Amino acid sequence: MSAEASVLFDAPGPKARARYRLIAIAGGLVVAALLVWLVLRLADFPAPVGRTPNNQWAPEKWLPFLQPQTWTSYLLPGLWGTLLAAVTAVVASLFFGLLLGIGRLVQIRWVRWACGAFVEFFRAVPVLMMMLFAYYAGLFLLKITGAALPFFGVVVGLTLYNSCVIAELIRSGVNNLPHGQREAGLAIGLTPLRTLVTILLPQAVTAMLPSMVSQLVVILKDSALGSMISYLDLLRSGTYLSTAYGNLIPTMIVLAIMYILVNSALTRLAGWIQNRLRRGPRAVAAPATGGMVPSVASEPVVPASIMPPPEQRER
Repeated sequence: MSAEASVLFDAPGPKARARYRLIAIAGGLVVAALLVWLVLRLADFPAPVGRTPNNQWAPEKWLPFLQPQTWTSYLLPGLWGTLLAAVTAVVASLFFGLLLGIGRLVQIRWVRWACGAFVEFFRAVPVLMMMLFAYYAGLFLLKITGAALPFFGVVVGLTLYNSCVIAELIRSGVNNLPHGQREAGLAIGLTPLRTLVTILLPQAVTAMLPSMVSQLVVILKDSALGSMISYLDLLRSGTYLSTAYGNLIPTMIVLAIMYILVNSALTRLAGWIQNRLRRGPRAVAAPATGGMVPSVASEPVVPASIMPPPEQRER
């Protein structure tokens, strides 16, 4: 075996490294060729015979994004709708997810089973189906009309799914804590529920906070499904924009960049929180010794007895 063997397999030799290098170069050339083909097809090159070319890279396709009206009438209102639905769903998901997570951990059996059935059911249902269900429930049962109806459908659908995910995060976080935490709370006279709320839950939420923040990215992306129920989010606003100016591909590219920027900001926030949580308390500085290593103090020599031997005692 090779001296540079890894855990799972031996390190590749010279021939294997050369073969991998050739495979990487060939793969890169294939990807580059696909990108060139895509660019040419979007440019409608070569020009078709008997039909006007539809060049998606033409300047007139991109000029609308330099006009303030494009942003004030389409993109910014759509971005506001996306952020509003996402923030509302996040707050509601954190609240109900916390309740469901506690319900799955309490000692009352029927509460634990009911919360478990709720979580498992709504985790298995697609988010779009829950949005459609909430939309028609709000229309026929709650008599909601106007712009509030699609907003209600989007928020309820996102909340039902993501609250179940957060509940599972909390449950796994509590179960991963050392058992001594719960035993210590019970030993000082706290009830099981009080131990869960005051000792276990704060530690679990702190440990799972980066995962919860990462779930914000999922909520933000899933809010684009609201366009299926006529919610004016960023995707639907972009669809209106592309219909007005006939620039579908440039509009989708701009929307993708906007989604990437917002999601990248949330991802950086999650990474920052995770790094902050990984930093432990500052260690106590060791006393300065001037480069000398102190030796352990020797035990004093204690005589076995302070009395003289028996033969020296005065009789």
